[in-house]
Amino acid sequence: MWDAVDLAAGELTINLQLQRVRRELLLRETKTEASDGVVPYPQLVGVALAHRAAEQDKDRTEVAQAWQGEALGSGLVFTGRYGTPIDPRTLNRRFDARCVAAGVRRLRVHDARKTCATLLVDLDVHPRVIMRVLRHADVAMTMEVYANASATSTREALRRLGESLG
Repeated sequence: MWDAVDLAAGELTINLQLQRVRRELLLRETKTEASDGVVPYPQLVGVALAHRAAEQDKDRTEVAQAWQGEALGSGLVFTGRYGTPIDPRTLNRRFDARCVAAGVRRLRVHDARKTCATLLVDLDVHPRVIMRVLRHADVAMTMEVYANASATSTREALRRLGESLG
């Protein structure tokens, strides 16, 4: 929701999720209390969100009376052209099409979370911080399921180990 995004502070508040329930898209509370909270985001995300706001405003103007979303500032951030929620299956199909167009192997949208965790591991970010970024309730879930060490990081760690032993 736009009212959960603070572009000036570079953070967003998480407390809702869009779920499909019996063929209907509903806004629901998040799964756990650990999922809720204020999350800072990188500057790149702020640029993308500002671009998204401009696109959505353009859509709202173009479709005028057909707009079904709420006024900017309280509606959904990611919507269809008419302000309606984007079905998760549609998002996955669009993401797949973008992977094909970019000439990269097909990824699931959810894989972005694993990539984020792995990049943070490579940056030597503490596991508890990674857990908070991913909004997990348990650090074991973060480190065992989501985070991987890249080959480059593994080689570097073994190089450093070799230096310390030699």
